[in-house]
Amino acid sequence: MTAVERPTLGAIGDNTIDQYFGSMNRSFVGGNALNVAMQFSQLGHPARYAGAIGPDEDGRRVREALEGNNVITEGLVILDGVTSISKIRVDPGGERVIEFEDFAVCADYKPGNRELDALAECAFVHIGMSPFADEIRKELSRRGARISQDCAVSAGYDLLDVAFCSAGDDRNAARAMAEAALDGGARLAVVTCGPAGSIAFDGTSWTTQEADPIDPVDTTGAGDSFIAGFLAALATGEELQSCMRAGAATAARTCLHWGGWAQDGQ
Repeated sequence: MTAVERPTLGAIGDNTIDQYFGSMNRSFVGGNALNVAMQFSQLGHPARYAGAIGPDEDGRRVREALEGNNVITEGLVILDGVTSISKIRVDPGGERVIEFEDFAVCADYKPGNRELDALAECAFVHIGMSPFADEIRKELSRRGARISQDCAVSAGYDLLDVAFCSAGDDRNAARAMAEAALDGGARLAVVTCGPAGSIAFDGTSWTTQEADPIDPVDTTGAGDSFIAGFLAALATGEELQSCMRAGAATAARTCLHWGGWAQDGQ
């Protein structure tokens, strides 16, 4: 498969600066939609990101990170306000607690018709955090796009080709989430369960996948990485079990470094 033939992923929604404090003081570029685009690009596929940043240093940092990883940023806009931040406290034992999130201008962003047209040309479009997810799904579906969404951060299941959910390590809760997603209109539900692996349900059969055994450094962005690995495999025609294995492997690699994707020389 040549570079021209590789499937392109479109990602819409949040970006942020993850500010770690406590036992460590570092910051990383992150956010659900941005992490998915970054991981997709690092897997060797073209990626397109649509979202908003503020006219500030954090916004410049987000743009430079995307462009430095060859992510198409024609849909990245500057809005009045500030770039999103997340404050994450790291305890001495390494446990992380999100103590503050401000989605800022990300919460005001909605792609226009020109960007929606471009995104609909992608093999898949993934929706991260967006208050406009319902409207975006309708517009993309009308354009014939294949759509996925992180349903832990954006509401609604209708018109989704893949609904991604998260249930901690509770497999019973995961099955209930998957069934709810299918009842809500999704064609396929994939639920990650942290160290308990993942499950998928298409309304007829269940598929399970164990998590790769690792000693994690930081689980931030692991779910986003699973999404990117899964979609990369699905867009290239892999069967469901292979997609779930690819998702698990991508998530495991992410847990071996700080932040939602490899950066700062990691």
